[in-house]
Amino acid sequence: MSQAASATVETAPSNRLALAALILGGAAIGGSPIFVRLSEVGPMATAFWRVALAMIPLFIFSLIKGKDAGSKPEKLSDYALLVLPGVILALDLAAWHLSITMTSVANATLLANLAPVFVTVIGFLFFQAAVTRLFVLGLALALAGVIILKGGPSTFGNGDLLGDGIAIVAALFYAGYILAIGRLRSRFDTLRIMLWSTASAAVFVFPLAFAFEDQIWPATVYGWAMVFGLAFVSHAGGQVAITYALAYLPAAFSSLTLLLQPVVAAILAWILLNEAIGPMQAIGGAVVLAGIMIARRG
Repeated sequence: MSQAASATVETAPSNRLALAALILGGAAIGGSPIFVRLSEVGPMATAFWRVALAMIPLFIFSLIKGKDAGSKPEKLSDYALLVLPGVILALDLAAWHLSITMTSVANATLLANLAPVFVTVIGFLFFQAAVTRLFVLGLALALAGVIILKGGPSTFGNGDLLGDGIAIVAALFYAGYILAIGRLRSRFDTLRIMLWSTASAAVFVFPLAFAFEDQIWPATVYGWAMVFGLAFVSHAGGQVAITYALAYLPAAFSSLTLLLQPVVAAILAWILLNEAIGPMQAIGGAVVLAGIMIARRG
């Protein structure tokens, strides 16, 4: 995506501003495993509330913003393109939330973060995206850091193989979501994309929640607080920031920067769940950051 094309949608900021938004979005989404783990309802119901409740701040902000400078959908194909990321996101959230309940949290988080690999490969094979050796080195280093952060290769022995496989499927769907959003950002503004993708995700994930969950409604104030936090912080906050940044940064690099999510998740688990951070976790986080910095130069 050219800078000129992006500028037709919104005034192009500096790369530093876009990068700051991307990091902020990754940090916000990094808290999502905590909310999912503490939710009173099942994985599909939690996924539904994640996107359904996120429509509240998105809709309010759209009313405040009023008319935007971006293009409006005109043809049926335009509407289909705006709905597509939501369909992919619904499948991603359903798969990832389910994997958390079927395998260890470490495995689910680790395997779901294979998304940058899929984004890089798909972008290279189908969209002729340039991939430098330095970027590949940074990607490999960041992935190695995630493995170290989650306890090393032995972590894979602590989960369920089916759950691990579903987490990999979730990573593939999230890669498709990142690529779909990246392609849309040359035509539509952040808020329009988020409204359509979030609403369509809620529509497509609700039948899964209705069919597979015994309880859809949280029973206590605490339960509602968890799904509201997931919706407002991780989705409305995190996904908006990421969608905004994808107008100005390559999809492959953007997905790589999201490897900050397990680092944030580990820190939050330490603060909120009393899960200690040992030397290996600290080293893993440092390696992830080093890999991202190298890839940025590539």
